[in-house]
Parts: sequence; C-alpha cells; structure tokens
Amino acid sequence: MTRLILRRLLVSVLVLWVVSLLVFVATLLLPGDPARAILGQQATPERVAALQHQLHLDLPVWQRYLEWLGGLFTGDLGTSTSTQGPVTALIGDRISASLVLLVVAAVLATPLGLGLGTWSSIRRDRATDQAISGVSLVIAALPEFVIGVALVVLLSTTVFKIFPSVTITPPGEAVWRQPAQLVLPVLTLVLVVTPYITRMMRATMNEVLDSGYVEMARLKGVRERTVLVRHALPHAIGPVAQVVALQLAWLAGGVVVVEFLFRYPGIGQALIDAVGKRDVAVVQAITLLIAGVYIVVNLLADVVGILADPKLRTEAGR
Repeated sequence: MTRLILRRLLVSVLVLWVVSLLVFVATLLLPGDPARAILGQQATPERVAALQHQLHLDLPVWQRYLEWLGGLFTGDLGTSTSTQGPVTALIGDRISASLVLLVVAAVLATPLGLGLGTWSSIRRDRATDQAISGVSLVIAALPEFVIGVALVVLLSTTVFKIFPSVTITPPGEAVWRQPAQLVLPVLTLVLVVTPYITRMMRATMNEVLDSGYVEMARLKGVRERTVLVRHALPHAIGPVAQVVALQLAWLAGGVVVVEFLFRYPGIGQALIDAVGKRDVAVVQAITLLIAGVYIVVNLLADVVGILADPKLRTEAGR
C-alpha cells in the first residue's frame, strides 16, 4: 500500500512539473508586451526597456523559467505587473473566498449525488428511477453558465426575487458574512456536479447488486439493509470515488466561469482579470494552483478507492 501511494505521489509530482512548464510556455504566447500594457502605448522605448529589465523580461526564457520555478519552492510567486505587489498578497483573499465556495458545493453535492444514485438503483426501473435518471441526464447536458443564468432568472431577477444576482462585497469584508450571496454560485456548482455522481453511482450500484456475492448474501437470508451497507456500498464506493474526484477537481477549474457570471471575488475572477491585463505572474500562479488542486484530489481519490474496495486492497498488497 505504501509503495503504491509513493508511486502515485511521484507521478503526481512529475505531472505537476510538466504542467508548470506548459503554463509558463502558454503565458509566453499571450499577445502583447506586459511592459507596454502597464505603461501604455504612448510610453517611450527607453521606459519600456527599463520596465522590462525591472521585470526580468529581458532575460532568456530558460533563465526566467528557472527563476520562477525556484520561487515556487520558496513561496515567492512573483510580482504582479498590474499592482506592483507580490502575487501572494493579491490572491490570498481570493483563494479563501473560492475555497469557501468549493467546500460548500462539494459538501452538498457529494452526499446528494451518492444518495440519489443509490436510491435510484434500489428503485430500478420504477418511476423514481426514471425520474432521477431523466432529470440528471438533462442537467448534465447543460453547461454551467446556462444553469447559472437560469437560476438568476428564476431566483433573482424575473420569477422570484429572493437572492442577489451578483456578489457585492465591500473591500476587506469576507464574502461569507453575507450568506445570501453564496446561494446562487453554490447552487450552480452543485447542479453541475451532482448529475455525474448520481449517474455513476446508479450504474455501479446496479452492477454490484447483480453480482454473485450480493445474491449469495440474499440467499443466506441477510437483511436487505445489511446487504446494501456491508456488501454493496463498499464495492461501489471505490469506482465512484474516481468520478467524485474528477468532479471535485473540475470545481477548481469550473469555478472560473461561475465566478465570472456572478462577479464572485475568487481566483476565477482574478484569473480573468489577470488575462485581460496580461498580468503573467498572476496567470501563472492561479493556473498552477488549479492544476495542483486537480492532481492532489485525484491522488486522494486513488487512495480512497483502494481503501474502500476490498479487491483493490488485495491487489495493492501483493
């Protein structure tokens, strides 16, 4: 088990390094000159050259990458070209705001999806199963911005005027101090993620409930509740953990669209603003952060899948 986890950890570190290389190269391909964007089009070539030297933009690409990579290990994410301050100070509050959004959405979506999928499987081919399957299929086919706009129309602007359509937080105030502002962004993320977990849980539970060991337990007279809790669910959680991880990892990237839609002051909004201002250091930091979250969540899902599935535990112990 320890060797398997260490192997996955080493692969994750390698993937994260490759991602850092791709992120750095991608930011180099952004159009325009950061120094020119800061000083404006009327700036003299001498001022532009001086600012490029100050920002180390006149160094070779490989040297700039090594300096940036070395800064990551020391917690130095660089200097924002738009604020002239450290990137860590710029995105620190944004990270906490996005973390609140992601954690609340994950805490609601994961048990909801697992519960609906299990209930749908138990009521297979009945009206409840057909209703859950149909609704989850329709919602899964909708992009997150469509769901967000529909919620705004339904709960904020046209039908019911219950929740604010955008986030309006005074500077220096934590966004969670006004919980009503979190409802629509969180509900959008929950509705996007839950259908995939539900459908995967239903399919896995159907397969497990049709297996030989579950049938044998029933023939021995084991109560149906015990069959579900002790025999079916442990074998279903392993495969579903991978899907849950993918959906939770998607939250880290999908939050960009949701935050932009609701003007939520998180890392997604900061990323969009940084791209518009060509603030390369901020773009690099946020993109690498999202990739890191994606990799860590998938690593944890692998571990949970092994611990939850007896067959995987046996294979890992060989």
